[in-house]
Amino acid sequence: MLAADGTPLKQSLNRALRRQKLRALLLIAPLLIFVLVTFIAPIGDMLFRSVENDIVADTLPHTVAALAGWNAESGTPPEEPVYRALASDLMVAVAEKTHTQLGTRLNYEDSGFSSLLRGTGRDVDNMGEDVTKALVAVDPVWDEPATWTSLLGDPAWITAQANWAKAGDKSPEPPFVLSTAAQQSLPATSAAYGDFARVMQTVKNDSPTEKRPWNLVAVGLTEDLRTNPAAADAFGPEWQPRLAAIVAAEQAGAIPTTGFAAAFAESDKAWATARPWSVIKVFSPRFTSGYFLNAVDLKMTPEGIAPRADSERVYIMLFLRTMVLSLAITGTCILLGYPVAWLLANLQPRTANLLMILVLLPFWTSLLVRTSAWKVLLQQQGVINDLLVWSSLVADSNRLVLINNQTGTIIAMTHILLPFMILPLYSVMKTIPPSYLRAAKSLGATDWTAFWRVYFPQSIPGIGAGSILVFILAIGYYITPELVGGAKGVFISNRIAYHIGTSLNWGLAAALGSLLLIVVLVLYWVYDRIVGIDNVKLG
Repeated sequence: MLAADGTPLKQSLNRALRRQKLRALLLIAPLLIFVLVTFIAPIGDMLFRSVENDIVADTLPHTVAALAGWNAESGTPPEEPVYRALASDLMVAVAEKTHTQLGTRLNYEDSGFSSLLRGTGRDVDNMGEDVTKALVAVDPVWDEPATWTSLLGDPAWITAQANWAKAGDKSPEPPFVLSTAAQQSLPATSAAYGDFARVMQTVKNDSPTEKRPWNLVAVGLTEDLRTNPAAADAFGPEWQPRLAAIVAAEQAGAIPTTGFAAAFAESDKAWATARPWSVIKVFSPRFTSGYFLNAVDLKMTPEGIAPRADSERVYIMLFLRTMVLSLAITGTCILLGYPVAWLLANLQPRTANLLMILVLLPFWTSLLVRTSAWKVLLQQQGVINDLLVWSSLVADSNRLVLINNQTGTIIAMTHILLPFMILPLYSVMKTIPPSYLRAAKSLGATDWTAFWRVYFPQSIPGIGAGSILVFILAIGYYITPELVGGAKGVFISNRIAYHIGTSLNWGLAAALGSLLLIVVLVLYWVYDRIVGIDNVKLG
């Protein structure tokens, strides 16, 4: 069978269906993009931040590699090569100013690590200075920056750099390139100078031909020549006498040997223990479960997962407090909101509309203003206590403590969230025919029996909708608990806000947020299994 245009009918129908689906997709595309950008992407970023741990491996790459063969459970610090690798990494990190960020990250796991890295960062530049002075004493040419670029640079780079300098070009200097001979014969020197040249060109916006290299480069040169005295043969005749002079000076004991382990221990005694090295090794992987463990009052150690000290266990308690208080607020909203919703549904329209305005009135006032008003009402010298004292219900010397505790949090949040319970209840109750109650009474039921057996079951979908709204909003609140809850009335959301805005521990904040999301999803699933989400109605 053919269509009007001569094409097979089935093919024509499929093409029309595809066009219809495409038009429907284009209609909802703006909403999909909005949800993706404002909801899905932030949640994905939060989940990634809760396990991401690139900063240790990126800042201390040589140290992490050197620590791979060290047993953190031995209780003894690592060998000299690890200290040497840390010195190399710290020289780069200090120049790039990333050692402070690393210190902040590791300080979350071991208090004092930030000050340890900051102090060592100030001292690492002086490590090996005696070697540099000894090299200059052997031959003053080693104090010239151009000496090092001529020795270690690739001939093609040396030519390109000279042409660039001669032309006075404003473009960036050609990136430094090590010669093959230098990389093969002087590996330690090449590695240190390669880092130095890269930092000079990319971080300092300077030229390695104009700055004397780090002391670490001089140390690397003496180590390479001590290990391989014949390395001088790989270079031209103008370099062989100078490198041979260094070898002779080393054999005569004129050039000292740098002990990086001793230098680090002199900078801070902590480096002579296994503790800082254990922290670096444990948190060196690019993905970590450490944030999630911290979020449930556990920690990672070289021996495995261990509980935190009693004085540091706060998050499980905060999660439980958040759940309990949110349930209490939800229950209070049901008790207070149900009668109000019933009145709104059963009064005359004119009176009901007036009451509805009173219910919606809080939405016209700032949340911060409403919370601040409760601070005035609830304090011991506030309006409520003054009224109780005036009415002789409470003695003036025994005023109630209604703020900076859980009571204040429940009162203030119940007031703020009550409309979210009343509105779903009202919308459902409005659909319940009043004739049902009259019919029940006509059959002999009392007022209570008619309400409990006939009216209340039909209002349960509204209770479910209001409970979900109030509970989910309650567990995420942090402004109101922060202002009226004090130390005993704050929620887990307050701790999340603290880590995002104050401590800047975004990984832990993301882990806490992820756990809170999981808890909400689990409770939602339990609610669906018990009540059934299909029974939730908004009218």
